[in-house]
Amino acid sequence: MSGQIVVGVDGSPAATAALEWAADDAARKSAALKIVCVREPWAGDFPFHAAPGLSDALREHCDEVLAEAAARAGRRAPGIDVATDQVIGAVVERLKSESETADTLVLGSRGSGGFAGLVLGSVGMGVAGHAAGPVVIVRQAVQGVHGEIAVGYDGSAHGEAALEYAFEQARLRDARLHVVHAWQTPAFASRAATYADLLQETFESESRMARQRLLLWRDKHPDVPVRESILCGHPVPALADASRTADLVVVGSRGLGAFGSALLGSVSHGLLHRAHCPVAVVRPRKETR
Repeated sequence: MSGQIVVGVDGSPAATAALEWAADDAARKSAALKIVCVREPWAGDFPFHAAPGLSDALREHCDEVLAEAAARAGRRAPGIDVATDQVIGAVVERLKSESETADTLVLGSRGSGGFAGLVLGSVGMGVAGHAAGPVVIVRQAVQGVHGEIAVGYDGSAHGEAALEYAFEQARLRDARLHVVHAWQTPAFASRAATYADLLQETFESESRMARQRLLLWRDKHPDVPVRESILCGHPVPALADASRTADLVVVGSRGLGAFGSALLGSVSHGLLHRAHCPVAVVRPRKETR
């Protein structure tokens, strides 16, 4: 990690909300803030399709967006180091590159201009599933403080990375941590009443193991108050519900479910659409992409 928070901006309301979140996070971590505007190449940038003045106009627009963003960040978090950079290329690829040297990459859920066409799910799948580190997706400006960080935990390597990030966020904010462990019953369960006792025993065993694993994390972070919700059900509704009273909800980019081989798991993908607060999608940095 570089001690640097990177945020993508394009002048849209969601990007402005992401900028404010990133500035706050940089201040909490005593980190630098890098503001990036990605300008996708147009046909007019190439010799046979040159449109006089178009490239200069686009460059000037990005410069204005960056200048305004830097000024806003300075007002939001006085004292942090702020740098700006205008880069040309495919949005997803350039943001993935930025994540390689960033502590965290922060994005708005929907953009305009350079981010046109990248709706919520596309950002999550295109960037969060491939980024080298944590990606925070911000839908709208923060309206209030709940003093709680929610995190989904399933014991996978991605779940462990998510839990580490969530503990760090809770400590920096002096907030409590809400750990959600949702055990989803097998698909045949609804048609197998004869297995009810076995399913209950399995759930109880899963619950005990989850609590035992969390004891190690509690010992590692004794200064962070923790509450646990261990339930039987799909994790997306459970985490979406937890996000109603959270300042941030954190998930691994993929977990132990049936979609374990996907770059962006069904839980993180589903949560990006349904959460009521910013979502951090975390993957282990040492993992080969």
